[in-house]
Amino acid sequence: MGRRMQVKPWLIYLFIAFVGLLPVLLAMLASAIADWAKCELNEANVGPCVIAGRDVGNVLYGMFVCGWFSLITMPAALLAAVAYSIHLWMKR
Repeated sequence: MGRRMQVKPWLIYLFIAFVGLLPVLLAMLASAIADWAKCELNEANVGPCVIAGRDVGNVLYGMFVCGWFSLITMPAALLAAVAYSIHLWMKR
């Protein structure tokens, strides 16, 4: 009926890597924002961080603690990349 759209394999690998690294990227972004705003950011507790008149300490804390999810997402991404590689190899 219609043609199937072909997705480039490097795009799939890029997506897998992005999903695997997303928690680390969020933690790094939270740390950069806290440094820029001269706020204290740690995993022990939520500190006040006022940016543009709003306290974003809870948001930054949540983003920072998301870094721990990389213990799950990075191995899962590695597994997904291996599985996709096997899929591509079997399809040939």
